[in-house]
Amino acid sequence: MAGHSKWAQIKHKKAVVDARRGKLFTKLIREITSAARLGGGDPSANPRLRTAIAAAKSANMPAETIQRAIKKGTGELPGEVYEEVTYEGYGPGGVAILVEALTDNKNRTVAELRHLFAKHGGNLGESGCVAWMFTRKGLITLETKQIDEDALLELVLEAGGDDVKTEGEVYEIHTSPEAFEDVRRALEGRGLKLDVAEVTLVPQSTVSVEGRQAEQVLRLMEALDEHDDVRKAYANFDIPEAVMAELNAE
Repeated sequence: MAGHSKWAQIKHKKAVVDARRGKLFTKLIREITSAARLGGGDPSANPRLRTAIAAAKSANMPAETIQRAIKKGTGELPGEVYEEVTYEGYGPGGVAILVEALTDNKNRTVAELRHLFAKHGGNLGESGCVAWMFTRKGLITLETKQIDEDALLELVLEAGGDDVKTEGEVYEIHTSPEAFEDVRRALEGRGLKLDVAEVTLVPQSTVSVEGRQAEQVLRLMEALDEHDDVRKAYANFDIPEAVMAELNAE
């Protein structure tokens, strides 16, 4: 399991703690507002907004908070306007990292991200330096105990998905961005609980890191994820399961 899905799993496990801190709510509200501003306030006609609302509901965000965020995005209520910006760089061991941000001050954001990269053994790069290494795909993960692999594969392929991989006790499902919603609805229609369900950037190749470099990469990813302006951070690291388990235990 490469960096994109490993980090997605780690973030899923952190979600409850993040929700208690309020940080997750802040990011979700910003995402809902931006999605509504760019694609309109009707979730049925705005896939990004629909995904953001689903994530907010999973985090137990009150319905009135969701609606208020949508109305800020559509201009029905006053609110901040955030600009979408992408930053690219390298982590320890030459790991490629791409960061999507929502900011109301690009100068502040780039300075803070440059500091985070440097602090954790990486460096911010020029536009285009790593973006070519990633492909946009739908990513869904769920625990293997919920369904037989053959039954899952049949369900996924019938719904338009690409493939199913078994990674330990987790199924990893890839889809095209266009088929993502159909596959997610098919899985939820079978009563399956999805751990991760998002349109993400998947690396075309990975870089293996171990030891101190692996620890630094995870610390950098965590720091980026916790930054208020960061919407999503993607990387092409691959850390052996034994090393990952050891780092998580620490």
